[in-house]
Amino acid sequence: MKIEDGSELRHIPILGLKPLIGVIHLPAVNIMSRRAYSAEDAIEYAINEARKLENAGFDGVIVENYGDKPYHVKDGVFTAAIIAVIAREVSRYTSLVVGVNALRNDYEAALAAAYASGAAFVRINVYCEPRLSMEGLLEPTASRVEDIMSRIPRHIAVFADIDVKHSLPFKGCHENSEVELYHDCISRGKADAFIVTGKSTGSAPDPGYVAALRKILYNKPLIVGSGVSAENIRAYWDLADGFIVGSSIKVKGVETLIDPYKAETIARIVRDLRKQLIRGL
Repeated sequence: MKIEDGSELRHIPILGLKPLIGVIHLPAVNIMSRRAYSAEDAIEYAINEARKLENAGFDGVIVENYGDKPYHVKDGVFTAAIIAVIAREVSRYTSLVVGVNALRNDYEAALAAAYASGAAFVRINVYCEPRLSMEGLLEPTASRVEDIMSRIPRHIAVFADIDVKHSLPFKGCHENSEVELYHDCISRGKADAFIVTGKSTGSAPDPGYVAALRKILYNKPLIVGSGVSAENIRAYWDLADGFIVGSSIKVKGVETLIDPYKAETIARIVRDLRKQLIRGL
């Protein structure tokens, strides 16, 4: 669908038009952590945070084991189990569309948790490009994600990061340009949408970079996945098809609680911009 300026209007699978997706940065939940919350306390924490997002008017939420740092590339069954239980309870007690992310890039845990909990989507941090990170080499997962998806009896949307934060590209993978890599990612991968981020948690990507990715991705939806705030969301509105918001709606820093006023402020801006967009159709 095209809008007045001739640009394409893309909907995010399951979430719709220009969705606003919050993040529940869970406290430590992995039993191997000396700081781990009990399952009951983690569930209560997640439901309380999700209700703030729901009351503010957010469309979706990502349940993420942020507090389990330093992360393992694979944590396996325990991470999958605890995220699944928490995501299931968030789904039961709110109307939000729920997704999951298992750090650091544990695609098996994420898909298992999504399937068991009924979550609608997963975020995969490294999907089609090798990356160097504190956790080591993060290998592409597209083929393995699709192998698992082929055996799951319902669709779970895959939102895949490109040039993901807290990592560096593996030089030599595509010698010509990043454009070639991203083109391959779109044409050979089957992600439902792609995510662009800044360099670290809470940092915003350059709008010019987002615009360049938008051209490369053709008709695939693009989500801005870090650094989005009430102050800058208008700069991305015409470039992106969805917005993941976490750090900017916290009381003070990513590891603090969601501030209901900040969440309501950005949600109100999105509602107003959405109304303007719909009037222009």
